Amino acid sequence: MTPHLVTVAHGTRTAAGNEVARALTSAAAERLGWAATTSYVELCAPLLADVVAVVDTPAVAVPLLLSTGYHLRQDLPAVLADVDREVRLGRSLGPDRLLAAAQVDRLRAAGATPGQPVVLVAAGSTDPAASADLDAATHLLAHAWGAPVRLATLSGRGPRPDEVVRPGDAVSPYLLATGHFHRKARHDALAAGAGVVADVIGPHPLVVDLLVERALALAPLDARVSA
Repeated sequence: MTPHLVTVAHGTRTAAGNEVARALTSAAAERLGWAATTSYVELCAPLLADVVAVVDTPAVAVPLLLSTGYHLRQDLPAVLADVDREVRLGRSLGPDRLLAAAQVDRLRAAGATPGQPVVLVAAGSTDPAASADLDAATHLLAHAWGAPVRLATLSGRGPRPDEVVRPGDAVSPYLLATGHFHRKARHDALAAGAGVVADVIGPHPLVVDLLVERALALAPLDARVSA
């Protein structure tokens, strides 16, 4: 029996942002040949708890969250602890070289030029583990871009964009989908003098590759062979 893929995005009040999770899930499910359902932590239906309550086969839950944080360490395990069937929960989607490569594509599409200094702008978190993840994501982007990359956050730990962005910098939002943080990242970066602000990572083919990779890593061996 193939697993049921359940993705878990944060959720936003911006409809277009929630569509990113659905597009990624659909593309990964087609590649895997599995049934799949998109769920959210908050702000959008269906919530993870509602999905796992009706999935009647073994499932793998892949968070579409870019860093470790409270949701991943507390909320999601608490939901799955009450489920009477097997659901294997994966780790955060980032940091990962595939995300960095997708960010490079978004920077180039926005008009960033080779060697241009970049600021990675993340949503941020108060969790120390998230800070380590964001540092790693910054290093991965610097390696993929081939030029210095500095980190700014919109909340939680770390410096804000107005403290980090310099006139003429390119800005790479470390965000999967549009929403409040995307709008704030763009506004704050441009106000600080950024020359280029890339789009969010979005449903990039490399993110689909990463989602498939994470799903297979959670699946039983026989499901990996058949996928």
